[in-house]
Amino acid sequence: MKTPENANEKFIEFLAKTKFVEENFYPGIADEKMRPVFTKKINQIGNDFKTVAESEKPTDKKYQEKIEIGLSRFAKIYLELDTEDRERVCTYIEELMDIVELESSNGHLNKFMYGFDPNEIKKEN
Repeated sequence: MKTPENANEKFIEFLAKTKFVEENFYPGIADEKMRPVFTKKINQIGNDFKTVAESEKPTDKKYQEKIEIGLSRFAKIYLELDTEDRERVCTYIEELMDIVELESSNGHLNKFMYGFDPNEIKKEN
């Protein structure tokens, strides 16, 4: 996997922007006091992606591992995330995936959002 040339600039933009604010169909964070906590966790995933992108051999698997690790950081506060906030977490990760042209989270986003990966159910049937 080759890191796009402008990835570093896009990571810097991503890390700098204010997160969990009202935009498009997202109403903004449900509990304002949680914004810094959620933002820190999303930015950690951004920094993890940046580290992989700057490594000698970035791979889909390394990025997918960073997604899994990053989402696990939300475990202790998962119940404080309402549906819109969980969707927004996934959207931020999708933005990071777009930066490095990663096509799949390997089911991690579905597991975070729904508690399971619907693709695994399809495979079993």
